[in-house]
Amino acid sequence: MRQAQFLTVVDRDEADRRFREALAPLAPLGEETVPLLKALGRVLARDVSSPVDVPGFDRSNVDGFAVVAADTFGAMEQSPQILQLLPESVMMGVVPSLPVRLGQAMAIPTGGVIPRGADAVVMVENTVVNGEQVLVHKPVTPGRSVTFAGTDVAMGEVVLRAGRLLTSRETGILAAIGVSDVPVFQKPRVAILSTGDELIPPGEEAALGKIFDSNAIMVAHAVQENGGQPLIIGIVSDTEEAIEAGLLKALETADMVILSGGTSKGPGDLNIRVLEKVLSPPGILAHGVALKPGKPLCLAASGKKGVVVLPGFPTSAIFTFHELVAPVLRRLAGLPETHVPQTQAKLPFRVSSENGRTEYVLTRLVENAQGERVAYPIGKGSGSVTTWSLADGYFVVPKLVEQLDAGEWVDVLPLGGEKATAADLVIIGSHCVGLDIVIDRLRARGVTCKMIAVGSQGGLEAVMRGECDAATMHLYDPSTQTYNQPFLTPSLSLIPGYRRLQGVVFRKGDPRFEGKTAEEAVASAGRLPGVVMINRNRGSGTRAIIDRMLGDARPDGYGVEASSHHATAAAVSQGRADFGVAIDVVAIDRNLGFLPIAEEHYDFVIPKSRAARPAVRILVEELSHPSTWQALRARGFRR
Repeated sequence: MRQAQFLTVVDRDEADRRFREALAPLAPLGEETVPLLKALGRVLARDVSSPVDVPGFDRSNVDGFAVVAADTFGAMEQSPQILQLLPESVMMGVVPSLPVRLGQAMAIPTGGVIPRGADAVVMVENTVVNGEQVLVHKPVTPGRSVTFAGTDVAMGEVVLRAGRLLTSRETGILAAIGVSDVPVFQKPRVAILSTGDELIPPGEEAALGKIFDSNAIMVAHAVQENGGQPLIIGIVSDTEEAIEAGLLKALETADMVILSGGTSKGPGDLNIRVLEKVLSPPGILAHGVALKPGKPLCLAASGKKGVVVLPGFPTSAIFTFHELVAPVLRRLAGLPETHVPQTQAKLPFRVSSENGRTEYVLTRLVENAQGERVAYPIGKGSGSVTTWSLADGYFVVPKLVEQLDAGEWVDVLPLGGEKATAADLVIIGSHCVGLDIVIDRLRARGVTCKMIAVGSQGGLEAVMRGECDAATMHLYDPSTQTYNQPFLTPSLSLIPGYRRLQGVVFRKGDPRFEGKTAEEAVASAGRLPGVVMINRNRGSGTRAIIDRMLGDARPDGYGVEASSHHATAAAVSQGRADFGVAIDVVAIDRNLGFLPIAEEHYDFVIPKSRAARPAVRILVEELSHPSTWQALRARGFRR
C-alpha cells in the first residue's frame, strides 16, 4: 500500500503560532490551596503578605548579658564596668518578668527575649561573673547583638509574589511567617497515550519485534519538570476503536492530551484519522512540521484543550515536546519560559543538512587547546533512546542551509534549561567494553568523564586538534606491523592500554563459517549469494580490518554500519546479518561463534600539553593499577 502523504508541512514558527493562538489566552488554569508540606515545586498563585513580624520580639544574637549600653561605656580589660547581676535569667520562649535598669545585667541565651529596659547584649566572652556582680571588659553600643522585632519581615510586608516557584527557600519563608496553607496554581493535567502493537511496558519480557514503551515515562517526567501532572493512560493497540476510546477518556479527564507514535500517516498509523473524527473545532492545526528531527509532529486542539501527537522515535518525541509543547505547558502551569544563555562552539567537521527543513542537531561540548568550545554532533538518529540523555545541547541549522563547514561557529542551546556541566576528563575515539571498566574506576575516584565515540581515526584527529584529554584507538600500520605508535606526532604520548581479540562473529553451527579460519570464511562468504554482513562505522579500526579482509568484495549489508561491537553482535545474534567483525568478549556474551583474526592493541593517546592535568594523571595511574588489570582480565582482556 502506498503511504499517504502529510498534510501541508508548515514552518516550525508557523506551527508554534497556530498552537498558541488556538489555546489563547495562555494563562494558568486556576488555583487551589495545598498544605505547606506539599507546596514544594508548586507555583504561588497569589502574593503572600506576612501576618506577623519576624522576629516577633527583640531577641539576642549571642549568649551573654542584657544591659543598658550606656552602663558599659569606658569598660576596659584593666578597668571593667561593674553591674549588678539580676536573680532572674532569660529562659527560651519565656518573656522575662523583671526589667533591666541602669547598673543591672540579666543573663540571656542566644534567641532569648530581650528584657524590658535593656538595649544591648554583652557577649559572655567579654564578661566575668563574680558572685552577684558582672564585670564588663568591653563596651557595647545600643542595639549591639540584638535583632529587633520586624527586622527580618514586618507585618503586612509582601514576602513572596505570585508566579514564584516554591523551592525549599520559599517554603522556609512561609513556615517562618506561620503560613500553613498555600495558594498555588493548579497543575495542568496531561493525559499520555502510547499507541502501537509493538509496544510493551517496561518489566515485561521482550520478544523480537517488540519494544519497551520508553516514551510514556520520558514524556510523563518531562511534563512534571514543566509544571504539569501526568496521567498515563497506557498502551493503546493499533485499532481505530481502541485509539478513539483512549482519546475520549483522555479528553474527559485532562487539560492536554499527548499521544506518542502514529503520526506518519502510513497504513498502520491511525491517530490522525481518529483526531479528525473525534476533536471539536479547531481540530488539527499542523500535521507535518519542517523540523529534523520531528517532521511527523501533529499539533491540534479540541476546544481549548491542546492535543499533540508526538513522533514515535524517542529523540524526536522528547525534542519536539521540549521545543513546542513544554513552553505552552509552562504557561498553563504559571511558570515562566526558560531562558538560558547559549554557548558559541566550533564544529570539528562538516555537517550536512536537508534543504527546506530546520534541523536541530544534538551535540556534546568539549574544549580545545585554545580554550574554544567544540560541538560534536551526536549521530545516533532519532530512534536512539540515549541521544537525548547524552547531549549537552543542540544547535540549529536553518532550513535554507545545506552544509556547515568544519571550523564554523554555531550557537549551542542547552537542553531542558540547564547548562552543560564540564567533565574532568574528555575521551574521544573508539569505544570498548574494557573502556567502560576504566571509566567506572575513574568515577569511583571522583573523576567525571565524557566519552565521545567517533572511531579510532576520529579520536586521533580530535587529539591532534587538542579537543580531548585522551584518544582511544587501535589503528594498525601494515608497513611496520604495529598498532597506534606510527600514527602519532611528536606532541602526543602513547599510554599502553590492553589487548583484545578481534574476530569474525557468526551464529554457531553455520557451515559457511564453522571450522574455517577467519580469512577463509570472509573470502568465501563475501562472494556467496544470500550472505548478509554487518559493517562497522567508517573511521573505526574495526572497519579497516573488515575492508582489508574483504578486498574488492561487497556482500549484502556492506553499507549497514554498526556503531559498536555490541551492535555488531546483536545484528548477528538476531539474524539480521550472518557475520561481522567484533571482539571475542561480545561473542561470548551472545553465545556466538568466533573466528579469531588478530590480537589488537587498544591504547590511549594523550597530548603532552595535558599530561600534568590531575584527571589525566589519575587515568594513567588506573591503567597500570593491579586492581584495574584484575577487572579487565576478568572480562576477557589481556595485557
